[in-house]
Amino acid sequence: MKAIFDERQRKHDPRHFMANGALQPNPEQPKRIEILKAAAMAAGCEFSAPGDSGMAPIAAIHTAEYLAFMKTIYRRWQFIDGAGAEVIPNVHPANRSDSYPKSAVGQAGYHQADTACPIAEHTFEAAYWSAQAAVAGADLTAAGERAVYALSRPPGHHAFADLAGGFCFFNNSGIAAERMRMAGRRPAILDVDVHHGNGTQGIFYRRADVLTVSIHADPARFYPFFWGHAHERGEGDGTGANLNLPLERGTGDEAYLKTLDTAFERIAAFGADLLVVALGLDAHVDDPFKGLAVTTPGFARIGTAIAGLGLPTLFVQEGGYVSDALGDNLTHFLQGFAQA
Repeated sequence: MKAIFDERQRKHDPRHFMANGALQPNPEQPKRIEILKAAAMAAGCEFSAPGDSGMAPIAAIHTAEYLAFMKTIYRRWQFIDGAGAEVIPNVHPANRSDSYPKSAVGQAGYHQADTACPIAEHTFEAAYWSAQAAVAGADLTAAGERAVYALSRPPGHHAFADLAGGFCFFNNSGIAAERMRMAGRRPAILDVDVHHGNGTQGIFYRRADVLTVSIHADPARFYPFFWGHAHERGEGDGTGANLNLPLERGTGDEAYLKTLDTAFERIAAFGADLLVVALGLDAHVDDPFKGLAVTTPGFARIGTAIAGLGLPTLFVQEGGYVSDALGDNLTHFLQGFAQA
């Protein structure tokens, strides 16, 4: 299986993460790259670097205003007397209006949903190349590859069109799907991360040309809390093109695989001819976020089940955090797909 990664993705090295009112080390660390890359190679992946397709594929789903913010905010942050080393907002609009602040602090609050996505000197560069990895993977898949793995890190599925959040800056899976659509294809996005892909849902919620399906821990008591509930079906033209399949905390292999069948039925009904899998590995029983209880052999079975759809498939890396099982989970998943 071909795999895509750019070394510049390592440059994002966030230092801060606030959870439950406590400042903690950020779990979205560059160390994830070493673990995931070695695991993909163990599954038979051969890595290459992406070409530079420029800003156009990213700007196809992210607003120009947001991209300008991402490109300039770190430099502007340095002019604030006593500012911290990373851009972290301390104020958020209760309701985002037509008013747009001029200050760096106000814009950070406007464009960053939470404190889990600090922006440092090299964040824009790393996120840019993470997106380029997804674009390159989309092009290869659309050109006829059975499957491609994009090691997109930082991840992307919590990023909206103009809003970072949950470790995510550019919505890599969404960028890949839009790239496929613009090439005349009909893509579906299947998100298997333990957290709902709220940014992906938001980007495509009023559109009928990209199907979004997410299997995740029930957000009633789990991040991202405000999105991912079963009644969210899409709006306007997009009604029925969004499917959320929330699971009870602690759900294991058998119930997860049964839920996949429901996802597959919707993908088939949509008539998708390409599949983007937002590949979170944090549904594992030993992942630090403790949402679901999928086992390592369970990931192999999930990969095999997805292969049964018979669709050219791009795997875009999302979550999955440092644990003893992280690498094995990816190896088993990719082997399960490849050997089906």
